[in-house]
Amino acid sequence: MGIIAWIVLGLIAGLIAKALMPGKDPGGCIITVLLGIAGAFVGGWVGKTLFHTELGTFFDLRTWGLAVLGALIILAGYRLIFSRRD
Repeated sequence: MGIIAWIVLGLIAGLIAKALMPGKDPGGCIITVLLGIAGAFVGGWVGKTLFHTELGTFFDLRTWGLAVLGALIILAGYRLIFSRRD
């Protein structure tokens, strides 16, 4: 996949992750894209390590599932680390 495909995948995976875990998170579109791209990398690692599968092409359902899974993992970690204690 090219860089544009990674950015689009990251944007959509980040948006899906934020929709699945609603809450008050700082950051706008750029943070969402970075969250999704990092999630794609984490999801790829999780898929390779646990499920012995790798990210496929842009239109492969496993690619999207692993990217969203990775974005959810990163979002949960982000919330644990940077949660406000009011």
